[in-house]
Amino acid sequence: MTPRSLGYRMPAEWAPHAATWIVWPHRRDDWPGRFPAVPFAFAEIVRVLSPHEPVRIVIGSESQEAQARALLESVGVDPGRIRFHRWPTDRSWVRDSGPIFVRRTDGGTDLPPIGITDWAFTAWAKYDDWHRDDRLPSRVSKALGLPAWRPRVDGARVVLEGGAVDGDGAGTLLATEECLLSEVQPRNPGLGRERLERVLSDFLGVDRVVWLARGIVGDDTHGHVDDVARFVGERTIVAAREPNPEDPNHSALEENFARLRRAVDPLGRPYDLVELPMPSALAYGGQRVPASYLNFYIANGTVLVPTFNDPLDRVALAALQKVFQNRTVVGIHSGDLIWGLGSIHCLTQQEPAP
Repeated sequence: MTPRSLGYRMPAEWAPHAATWIVWPHRRDDWPGRFPAVPFAFAEIVRVLSPHEPVRIVIGSESQEAQARALLESVGVDPGRIRFHRWPTDRSWVRDSGPIFVRRTDGGTDLPPIGITDWAFTAWAKYDDWHRDDRLPSRVSKALGLPAWRPRVDGARVVLEGGAVDGDGAGTLLATEECLLSEVQPRNPGLGRERLERVLSDFLGVDRVVWLARGIVGDDTHGHVDDVARFVGERTIVAAREPNPEDPNHSALEENFARLRRAVDPLGRPYDLVELPMPSALAYGGQRVPASYLNFYIANGTVLVPTFNDPLDRVALAALQKVFQNRTVVGIHSGDLIWGLGSIHCLTQQEPAP
């Protein structure tokens, strides 16, 4: 039986959390030339999150755990608010390699309230070393004692990264065609739109997908939606725009925004759209990196937003604070994190509360 048939659905990120999962940074070549600063950025993320919800930290060894504990203590993290899980991983991008949790919505009492969907992870169809990361959802399932489902079509596991979809908790997802349907960097060759939507329905409780076009330049994942548009309410979507027609992100983001303008909710009403600017282009060694304010993380009582020492940081933070009036919006400097081609949302995964 599928999660949907049992009454499970992927909740919205703003729904209450039991915890946040992260994978402590250990792979230096993910942040070439910048790695020494990266653990401090992770420590700041944990420092801000931990007063609001427990943080579960996946770490590779006893010595790494000792170093992480010392750093976290030095920035004032309460050790009672964190828990370590000593498991091997390939990288730290838990949004994509970790489980996508589902929550029971039918009110029944004969099934656990929370479950896990364990999608195949193949390192964005780009790298060869992903097998330890692919085992992460099953490890989480065992540690938490939660049921898990592995989506398959014609006997083959279906690939899906958490950053590729964003949901409203009521059955609608945002996704880009570039990521999930393109054959340029294919996750599921030959699966097609209709069959993929059926799998998303069966395993995430999805009724409909609002398809956007493309992601942003420099995105190593080939079009993840969490850099371009996000649900912040069942009828409200924040979306990135780039007004400069000379910027390579301009045309893609304008096409995405036009699609959002045409989109309607399940009752046929247009969405309330909130625009966020794009930060000024950032590049290291001639390589454009995917800096975006959309890569924020919604936690209990707070929203963590990547910032880049850009004058537009204040604009983005103010716009999001208007959206999240019952949460404190906090900027997290991500100038070093983004050199790894991802930032705060990519490095976190929410565990919903029962």
